[in-house]
Amino acid sequence: MSADQGAAEQVAALRQGAGARLLGRDVFAVRGDDAEAYLQGQLSQDIVGLAVGDTTDSLLLQPDGKLNTLLRVTRTEPQGFVLDTDAGFGDAMVARLKKFLLRSKVEVERLEWRCLALRGSGVDRALAGAVAGAGTGTGTGILLLPFEWNGWSGIDLLGPREAVVDPASGTLPEGVVFCTAEAFEACRIASGIPAMGSELTDRTIAAEAGLVERTVSFTKGCYTGQELVARLEARGTNVPRHLVGVVGGSDPEGERLAFGMTLHAASAAGAPAPGADDVAADKVVGTVTSAAWSPELGAWAALAYVHRSVPSPGPVRVRSGDGVGGAQPAQVAPLPLVDLTPRPPG
Repeated sequence: MSADQGAAEQVAALRQGAGARLLGRDVFAVRGDDAEAYLQGQLSQDIVGLAVGDTTDSLLLQPDGKLNTLLRVTRTEPQGFVLDTDAGFGDAMVARLKKFLLRSKVEVERLEWRCLALRGSGVDRALAGAVAGAGTGTGTGILLLPFEWNGWSGIDLLGPREAVVDPASGTLPEGVVFCTAEAFEACRIASGIPAMGSELTDRTIAAEAGLVERTVSFTKGCYTGQELVARLEARGTNVPRHLVGVVGGSDPEGERLAFGMTLHAASAAGAPAPGADDVAADKVVGTVTSAAWSPELGAWAALAYVHRSVPSPGPVRVRSGDGVGGAQPAQVAPLPLVDLTPRPPG
């Protein structure tokens, strides 16, 4: 079996079957008499309506409205919540939360937890009866958190390290396939899901990354950083750049897409994208933020921010990060690159 065949089988499991991958997540408990009120004034999502066991994605913004963290918040008790975010970004999240804590009766505690991501339309069947004692408590129980983004679905098992299996060394439920980081990343990119550190940084505006609908409530009260989000929404979210997909060459061993590569279009409006060596005619219109070989597309796939003037779908050229190397043709496309929307029978 070739490496590409193995990746294709893993991607198929992550989509139509049951694939597993241990995700790096920084996890914190937020508790105290003022926990709900404080988080309600800091997070972009309305958490007052969360029942115990409910979970939602939210943004933690800087005062100027730019991103601090994309996170998930789960209510575990009336005045207790679990917040988790991509590994390596938890400290920045907590530092930002504590900045305005003042005299609020709130405690923030790091939890030595791990997250087992199960993805695919067959996850429910594979998982049935396999997790004993799972619940919504922050003690020994495991949180079973549903996941769905652009049609990609599954369940995250978030809990203490001793309770959540490491698929690299433990036994997975029957029918669950252990998947590599490369296969998981290929699915993430094709599904158009932004990640902290690549698509999402402290310079990101939520509307650029397509996060507003998923993470922002426009009916709750005020929260830190709200002004920029509300102003852009009122103006039709007409931001200078936006996150798109890029599809490149069809040879897994050929010209590849990679982080930091620049996207180029013709300088004149309506003109075709410049040729491979037509550097003088190039106009830099974007930058690749994540890339991987996609067995689903049979091509190199990437996420990139491009200027709003770039048609999507439409042709571009991709060059190395210095912008002067040899170019390869590619296509800009709307996200997601893979349509997983269930269709009615017949």
